[in-house]
Amino acid sequence: MNILDKIVARKKTEVEAAKALRSIQQLEASPLFGRETYALNDFLLNPTRTGIIAEFKRKSPSKGVINDKVSVEEVTTGYNAAGASALSVLTDHDFFMGHEDDLQAARKVNNIPLLRKDFMIDEYQILEAKSIGADIILLIAAILTPAQIKQYAALAKSLGLSVLLEVHNLEELQRSIDPNLSAIGVNNRNLADFTVSVETSFKLAEHIPAEFTKVSESAISNTQVIKDLKQAGYNGFLIGENFMKEENPGKAMAEFVKQFAPQPPKGGA
Repeated sequence: MNILDKIVARKKTEVEAAKALRSIQQLEASPLFGRETYALNDFLLNPTRTGIIAEFKRKSPSKGVINDKVSVEEVTTGYNAAGASALSVLTDHDFFMGHEDDLQAARKVNNIPLLRKDFMIDEYQILEAKSIGADIILLIAAILTPAQIKQYAALAKSLGLSVLLEVHNLEELQRSIDPNLSAIGVNNRNLADFTVSVETSFKLAEHIPAEFTKVSESAISNTQVIKDLKQAGYNGFLIGENFMKEENPGKAMAEFVKQFAPQPPKGGA
């Protein structure tokens, strides 16, 4: 059993526990459930912002603890001030040291889209994402069937949520295309063994239909890579570990952005 298999097995237990704590009716009654969401593509394609989806991540299965000394409010507002187009917040408990409370905390202090970064295997999690203030959900093709992707994307769209589909290879991409998707993310990290190679994004770029915004995820550590990815048609760049490994992730992003955007915007779009 590889790391991804272990995460999914644990996630099934986690979701059942969450269902026992809060019913769907309770989720729908949440004050945040009825809020108007921010559209991912509006912010990714906004020329006044950077295209970066900046991630708050304390831990990963491959690296262990990355940074558990900073608050989600401090980091995400720093990212926002540095020009992030969206914020990714890990909510997986056991493998990434995240929590739903982290996303809610980020929601209170930010006015740009929030991605609930988790392993979505049940419709309940999509309703839960809306109830805690998310604007975007992640669907990982490697752990879902085409029927599930179609079903989950339709539900998310009906709730006003953007959907980022994550793929790792051409086979996953070709079997997962659905009109309700907002963007397609190419994860440069192999979720089976967690090795990374940005070449994955370059190889898949020409196969992603033009109607979908392209996002490259992981293995992005310098601005030249972003420039090259833009040339290949990418508008979004999910970056987490490169910033989170620093003492002040928000400052680290601001310094990074200076290399291709000398005066990053402040606040919302």
